[in-house]
Amino acid sequence: MRNEFCEAMVQRASDPDFVFLTGDLGFMALEPLQKAAGARFINAGVAEQNMVSVAAGLASQGLKPWAYSIAPFIYARPLEQVRNDVCLHDLPVTLVGNGGGYAYGVMGGTHHAIEDYGILLSLLHMNVYVPAFGADVAPAVERILRSGHPAYLRLGRDEKSKEADPGPYAPWRKVLSGAGPAVAVVGPIAGTLMKDFAGLENAKRPNLWVLTELPLDEKTVPAQFLKDLETSGHLVVVEEHVAHGGAGEMIGRFLLLSGRAPKKFSHFCAQGYLSGYYGSQGFHRKECGLTSENILKVTGLA
Repeated sequence: MRNEFCEAMVQRASDPDFVFLTGDLGFMALEPLQKAAGARFINAGVAEQNMVSVAAGLASQGLKPWAYSIAPFIYARPLEQVRNDVCLHDLPVTLVGNGGGYAYGVMGGTHHAIEDYGILLSLLHMNVYVPAFGADVAPAVERILRSGHPAYLRLGRDEKSKEADPGPYAPWRKVLSGAGPAVAVVGPIAGTLMKDFAGLENAKRPNLWVLTELPLDEKTVPAQFLKDLETSGHLVVVEEHVAHGGAGEMIGRFLLLSGRAPKKFSHFCAQGYLSGYYGSQGFHRKECGLTSENILKVTGLA
């Protein structure tokens, strides 16, 4: 998705309020943006705390800054600056984290972002956007710009097959239909689930919903999702994020408060490092049970 993000930024580079800051990252990827933005492309160096404070200062003067780094370096290291300089003042600074979840694989826990949106959504005024597919990036950028609030854009790798058509971007969208449980998935793992679930017989194929924006807004939760949930009585949430502060907890809270709690709830999420080893993104997903095979087995659809 980094290429799609770069293209979306190039399209905005001529806006008078545009400015882009990078924490010394983007080599062999962001050169088109650097050329298009000129002096408004700023390499802030390996100084993420300062970069976020500078972005807040620019935003206070009417600009709309984008601050970019590897995901944990844009939310964990400068968390105090995000909280105090950006969120407390409700400034339109967008934090862009490349490589959400276990995407950085063998680089280990320091480079993994498995608690990012849970942490950031505990801050005032913050909104989170998690594109599931490459084509989601540009519309997510547009929605961020229209919001005028602090935002976090979590990028990953598009896992959708070339033939699959998930439809146009929306905070919620249904990408598969069937007579199985209601499945809500966050992030690029949606592409893999689409491929693996599409061939199931209708009786077992889940109603697969992709959730792209957090926190939940009860006005945007689709009536069809609630109907699918009522029909099946089984909610399944899949996310490459720890349970605490994740989408599973958010959806569960919403359903409890609205009197729609399902009879059964299954939550597939990041669980840290169960074996004590680091490996590829696929290794960590498998260890945590974040695979189509395991989801189908545990939910009784296999």
